[in-house]
Amino acid sequence: MSNAKIPLAAVIGHPIAHSKSPDVHGYWLRKYGIPGHYIPLDIAPDDLTDLLPRLPDLGFVGANVTIPHKETVMNIADEITDRATVIGAANTLTFQKDGRILADNTDGYGFIENIRQTVPNWNPKSGTAVVFGAGGAARAVLFSLLDVGVPRIILTNRTRERAEKLRDDFGNRIEVADWADAGNSLADSDLVVNTTSLGMTGHREMGVPLDGLKLGVIVADLVYSPLRTGLLATAEEKGCRVVDGLGMLLHQAVPGFEHWFGKRPDVDENIRKAVLQ
Repeated sequence: MSNAKIPLAAVIGHPIAHSKSPDVHGYWLRKYGIPGHYIPLDIAPDDLTDLLPRLPDLGFVGANVTIPHKETVMNIADEITDRATVIGAANTLTFQKDGRILADNTDGYGFIENIRQTVPNWNPKSGTAVVFGAGGAARAVLFSLLDVGVPRIILTNRTRERAEKLRDDFGNRIEVADWADAGNSLADSDLVVNTTSLGMTGHREMGVPLDGLKLGVIVADLVYSPLRTGLLATAEEKGCRVVDGLGMLLHQAVPGFEHWFGKRPDVDENIRKAVLQ
Protein backbone atom coordinates (compact mmCIF):
# COMPACT_ATOMS: atom_id res chain seq x y z
CA MET A 1 0.00 0.00 0.00
CA SER A 2 1.40 3.40 -0.99
CA ASN A 3 1.84 6.09 1.63
CA ALA A 4 1.91 8.87 -0.98
CA LYS A 5 -0.59 11.63 -0.31
CA ILE A 6 -3.29 12.26 -2.87
CA PRO A 7 -2.84 15.91 -3.92
CA LEU A 8 -5.63 18.30 -2.99
CA ALA A 9 -6.44 21.70 -4.42
CA ALA A 10 -9.27 24.13 -3.78
CA VAL A 11 -10.97 27.34 -4.74
CA ILE A 12 -11.26 29.70 -1.79
CA GLY A 13 -13.86 32.41 -1.52
CA HIS A 14 -16.84 33.68 0.49
CA PRO A 15 -19.36 32.67 -0.78
CA ILE A 16 -18.06 29.95 -3.09
CA ALA A 17 -20.93 27.60 -3.99
CA HIS A 18 -21.42 29.37 -7.34
CA SER A 19 -17.85 28.73 -8.55
CA LYS A 20 -17.35 26.68 -11.70
CA SER A 21 -13.70 25.99 -10.87
CA PRO A 22 -14.45 22.59 -9.29
CA ASP A 23 -16.16 21.58 -12.55
CA VAL A 24 -13.13 22.69 -14.57
CA HIS A 25 -10.45 21.00 -12.50
CA GLY A 26 -12.61 17.96 -11.77
CA TYR A 27 -13.06 17.40 -15.50
CA TRP A 28 -9.32 17.55 -16.12
CA LEU A 29 -8.52 15.24 -13.21
CA ARG A 30 -10.91 12.63 -14.63
CA LYS A 31 -9.76 13.14 -18.23
CA TYR A 32 -6.10 12.57 -17.42
CA GLY A 33 -6.68 9.89 -14.79
CA ILE A 34 -4.88 11.88 -12.11
CA PRO A 35 -5.43 10.85 -8.49
CA GLY A 36 -6.37 14.12 -6.87
CA HIS A 37 -9.27 16.23 -5.68
CA TYR A 38 -10.35 19.85 -6.17
CA ILE A 39 -12.93 21.25 -3.78
CA PRO A 40 -14.65 24.54 -2.90
CA LEU A 41 -13.65 26.03 0.45
CA ASP A 42 -15.83 28.76 1.93
CA ILE A 43 -13.53 30.73 4.23
CA ALA A 44 -14.76 33.92 5.88
CA PRO A 45 -12.43 36.93 5.67
CA ASP A 46 -11.74 36.92 9.41
CA ASP A 47 -10.53 33.30 9.21
CA LEU A 48 -8.31 33.50 6.13
CA THR A 49 -5.05 34.53 7.80
CA ASP A 50 -5.34 31.68 10.30
CA LEU A 51 -6.58 28.92 7.99
CA LEU A 52 -4.65 29.46 4.76
CA PRO A 53 -1.17 28.54 6.13
CA ARG A 54 -2.62 25.29 7.50
CA LEU A 55 -3.68 23.93 4.12
CA PRO A 56 -0.26 22.51 3.07
CA ASP A 57 -0.19 20.33 6.21
CA LEU A 58 -3.58 18.92 5.19
CA GLY A 59 -2.26 17.77 1.82
CA PHE A 60 -3.19 20.77 -0.31
CA VAL A 61 -0.76 21.60 -3.11
CA GLY A 62 -2.45 24.83 -4.16
CA ALA A 63 -5.60 26.88 -4.44
CA ASN A 64 -7.43 29.34 -6.59
CA VAL A 65 -8.62 32.48 -4.87
CA THR A 66 -11.71 34.53 -5.65
CA ILE A 67 -13.75 37.34 -4.09
CA PRO A 68 -13.20 38.69 -1.46
CA HIS A 69 -9.72 37.26 -0.83
CA LYS A 70 -7.69 38.13 -3.95
CA GLU A 71 -6.04 41.16 -2.36
CA THR A 72 -5.79 39.79 1.19
CA VAL A 73 -3.76 36.72 0.19
CA MET A 74 -1.03 39.06 -1.03
CA ASN A 75 -0.35 39.90 2.63
CA ILE A 76 -0.21 36.22 3.62
CA ALA A 77 1.91 34.78 0.79
CA ASP A 78 5.64 34.25 1.25
CA GLU A 79 6.46 34.94 -2.41
CA ILE A 80 4.59 37.00 -5.00
CA THR A 81 5.17 36.98 -8.75
CA ASP A 82 5.90 40.24 -10.55
CA ARG A 83 2.60 40.21 -12.42
CA ALA A 84 0.59 39.66 -9.23
CA THR A 85 2.47 42.53 -7.62
CA VAL A 86 1.67 44.89 -10.51
CA ILE A 87 -1.97 43.79 -10.69
CA GLY A 88 -2.30 44.03 -6.92
CA ALA A 89 -4.17 40.75 -6.50
CA ALA A 90 -3.60 37.00 -6.71
CA ASN A 91 -5.90 34.27 -7.97
CA THR A 92 -3.55 31.28 -7.94
CA LEU A 93 -1.58 29.95 -4.96
CA THR A 94 1.01 27.19 -5.06
CA PHE A 95 2.10 25.57 -1.79
CA GLN A 96 5.77 24.65 -1.79
CA LYS A 97 7.02 21.46 -0.12
CA ASP A 98 8.34 23.53 2.78
CA GLY A 99 4.91 25.09 3.28
CA ARG A 100 5.77 28.45 1.74
CA ILE A 101 3.00 30.05 -0.31
CA LEU A 102 3.63 31.43 -3.81
CA ALA A 103 1.00 33.87 -5.07
CA ASP A 104 0.41 34.50 -8.76
CA ASN A 105 -2.21 36.12 -10.95
CA THR A 106 -3.19 34.20 -14.09
CA ASP A 107 -6.29 36.25 -14.98
CA GLY A 108 -4.45 38.33 -17.58
CA TYR A 109 -2.82 35.21 -19.00
CA GLY A 110 -6.25 33.59 -19.31
CA PHE A 111 -7.68 36.67 -20.99
CA ILE A 112 -4.94 36.81 -23.64
CA GLU A 113 -4.96 33.06 -24.32
CA ASN A 114 -8.74 33.15 -24.74
CA ILE A 115 -8.46 35.81 -27.44
CA ARG A 116 -5.60 33.99 -29.17
CA GLN A 117 -7.54 30.74 -29.25
CA THR A 118 -10.75 32.37 -30.50
CA VAL A 119 -9.09 34.78 -32.96
CA PRO A 120 -5.81 33.09 -33.97
CA ASN A 121 -4.75 35.88 -36.33
CA TRP A 122 -5.05 38.65 -33.70
CA ASN A 123 -2.13 41.04 -33.75
CA PRO A 124 -2.08 42.96 -30.44
CA LYS A 125 0.26 45.59 -31.90
CA SER A 126 -2.12 46.49 -34.70
CA GLY A 127 -4.17 49.20 -33.03
CA THR A 128 -6.24 50.60 -30.17
CA ALA A 129 -8.02 48.71 -27.39
CA VAL A 130 -11.03 50.15 -25.57
CA VAL A 131 -11.51 48.81 -22.05
CA PHE A 132 -14.67 49.28 -19.99
CA GLY A 133 -14.26 49.21 -16.21
CA ALA A 134 -11.58 50.03 -13.65
CA GLY A 135 -11.85 47.28 -11.05
CA GLY A 136 -9.61 44.32 -10.26
CA ALA A 137 -10.40 42.53 -13.51
CA ALA A 138 -9.49 45.67 -15.45
CA ARG A 139 -6.08 45.77 -13.78
CA ALA A 140 -5.34 42.22 -14.96
CA VAL A 141 -6.56 42.98 -18.49
CA LEU A 142 -4.57 46.22 -18.73
CA PHE A 143 -1.40 44.53 -17.52
CA SER A 144 -1.77 41.75 -20.09
CA LEU A 145 -2.60 44.08 -22.99
CA LEU A 146 0.42 46.25 -22.26
CA ASP A 147 2.58 43.17 -21.82
CA VAL A 148 1.76 41.83 -25.31
CA GLY A 149 2.40 45.20 -26.92
CA VAL A 150 -0.95 46.93 -27.45
CA PRO A 151 0.20 50.46 -28.34
CA ARG A 152 -2.82 52.46 -27.16
CA ILE A 153 -5.61 51.77 -24.68
CA ILE A 154 -8.67 53.93 -24.09
CA LEU A 155 -10.00 53.27 -20.60
CA THR A 156 -13.47 54.32 -19.52
CA ASN A 157 -15.31 53.82 -16.24
CA ARG A 158 -18.48 55.17 -14.69
CA THR A 159 -16.30 56.75 -11.96
CA ARG A 160 -13.64 58.61 -13.90
CA GLU A 161 -11.31 58.95 -10.91
CA ARG A 162 -10.83 55.18 -10.74
CA ALA A 163 -9.84 55.07 -14.39
CA GLU A 164 -7.39 57.93 -13.85
CA LYS A 165 -5.82 55.99 -10.97
CA LEU A 166 -5.19 53.05 -13.30
CA ARG A 167 -3.71 55.35 -15.92
CA ASP A 168 -1.35 56.72 -13.29
CA ASP A 169 -0.42 53.16 -12.25
CA PHE A 170 0.09 51.75 -15.74
CA GLY A 171 1.49 54.62 -17.76
CA ASN A 172 0.95 56.87 -20.75
CA ARG A 173 -0.17 54.23 -23.23
CA ILE A 174 -3.52 54.50 -21.43
CA GLU A 175 -5.93 57.37 -22.14
CA VAL A 176 -9.03 58.00 -20.02
CA ALA A 177 -12.40 58.77 -21.64
CA ASP A 178 -15.57 59.84 -19.85
CA TRP A 179 -18.21 57.13 -19.59
CA ALA A 180 -20.69 59.43 -21.34
CA ASP A 181 -18.34 59.59 -24.33
CA ALA A 182 -17.41 55.89 -24.33
CA GLY A 183 -19.41 55.15 -27.45
CA ASN A 184 -17.38 57.69 -29.44
CA SER A 185 -14.17 55.81 -28.63
CA LEU A 186 -15.33 52.69 -30.44
CA ALA A 187 -14.70 54.13 -33.89
CA ASP A 188 -10.94 53.98 -33.20
CA SER A 189 -10.96 50.49 -31.72
CA ASP A 190 -9.50 47.22 -32.94
CA LEU A 191 -10.34 45.47 -29.65
CA VAL A 192 -13.14 46.20 -27.16
CA VAL A 193 -13.18 44.60 -23.71
CA ASN A 194 -15.88 44.69 -21.03
CA THR A 195 -14.39 44.03 -17.59
CA THR A 196 -17.47 45.21 -15.68
CA SER A 197 -20.40 43.18 -14.34
CA LEU A 198 -22.78 45.02 -16.68
CA GLY A 199 -24.66 42.51 -18.80
CA MET A 200 -24.24 39.72 -16.25
CA THR A 201 -27.34 37.79 -15.20
CA GLY A 202 -29.12 39.91 -12.59
CA HIS A 203 -27.30 43.11 -13.62
CA ARG A 204 -28.37 45.83 -16.00
CA GLU A 205 -27.00 46.07 -19.52
CA MET A 206 -24.01 48.26 -20.29
CA GLY A 207 -26.06 51.01 -21.92
CA VAL A 208 -23.17 52.36 -24.02
CA PRO A 209 -24.09 53.18 -27.66
CA LEU A 210 -22.41 50.60 -29.90
CA ASP A 211 -23.02 52.29 -33.25
CA GLY A 212 -19.31 52.97 -33.66
CA LEU A 213 -18.30 49.30 -33.74
CA LYS A 214 -16.63 48.45 -37.03
CA LEU A 215 -16.77 45.24 -39.03
CA GLY A 216 -14.11 42.79 -37.86
CA VAL A 217 -13.36 44.43 -34.50
CA ILE A 218 -12.72 41.94 -31.70
CA VAL A 219 -15.22 42.34 -28.85
CA ALA A 220 -14.48 40.44 -25.64
CA ASP A 221 -16.69 40.19 -22.57
CA LEU A 222 -15.36 38.81 -19.29
CA VAL A 223 -18.94 37.94 -18.26
CA TYR A 224 -19.85 34.29 -18.91
CA SER A 225 -23.32 34.18 -17.35
CA PRO A 226 -24.99 34.55 -19.76
CA LEU A 227 -22.49 33.27 -22.27
CA ARG A 228 -23.86 35.56 -25.00
CA THR A 229 -24.24 38.94 -23.34
CA GLY A 230 -26.09 41.86 -24.85
CA LEU A 231 -22.75 43.38 -25.82
CA LEU A 232 -21.64 40.25 -27.66
CA ALA A 233 -25.03 39.80 -29.35
CA THR A 234 -24.97 43.36 -30.72
CA ALA A 235 -21.32 43.05 -31.73
CA GLU A 236 -22.02 39.83 -33.59
CA GLU A 237 -24.89 41.46 -35.48
CA LYS A 238 -22.45 44.17 -36.59
CA GLY A 239 -19.98 41.63 -37.96
CA CYS A 240 -17.50 41.80 -35.10
CA ARG A 241 -15.46 38.83 -33.89
CA VAL A 242 -16.74 38.00 -30.40
CA VAL A 243 -14.92 36.35 -27.49
CA ASP A 244 -17.02 35.15 -24.55
CA GLY A 245 -15.87 35.07 -20.94
CA LEU A 246 -15.92 31.31 -20.41
CA GLY A 247 -12.62 30.83 -22.25
CA MET A 248 -10.84 33.20 -19.88
CA LEU A 249 -12.09 31.17 -16.91
CA LEU A 250 -10.74 28.00 -18.51
CA HIS A 251 -7.38 29.37 -19.63
CA GLN A 252 -6.61 31.08 -16.32
CA ALA A 253 -6.98 27.69 -14.66
CA VAL A 254 -4.31 26.02 -16.80
CA PRO A 255 -1.12 27.23 -15.02
CA GLY A 256 -2.43 26.27 -11.60
CA PHE A 257 -3.50 22.79 -12.68
CA GLU A 258 -0.11 22.21 -14.31
CA HIS A 259 1.80 23.30 -11.19
CA TRP A 260 -0.35 21.30 -8.79
CA PHE A 261 -0.96 18.08 -10.70
CA GLY A 262 1.97 17.94 -13.12
CA LYS A 263 -0.02 17.93 -16.35
CA ARG A 264 -0.74 20.84 -18.69
CA PRO A 265 -4.43 20.47 -19.60
CA ASP A 266 -6.04 21.23 -22.94
CA VAL A 267 -8.73 23.89 -23.31
CA ASP A 268 -11.07 22.53 -25.97
CA GLU A 269 -14.74 22.28 -26.84
CA ASN A 270 -15.18 19.27 -24.55
CA ILE A 271 -14.19 21.20 -21.42
CA ARG A 272 -16.48 24.05 -22.46
CA LYS A 273 -19.41 21.64 -22.80
CA ALA A 274 -18.61 19.97 -19.47
CA VAL A 275 -18.59 23.29 -17.61
CA LEU A 276 -21.79 24.51 -19.27
CA GLN A 277 -23.82 21.42 -18.35
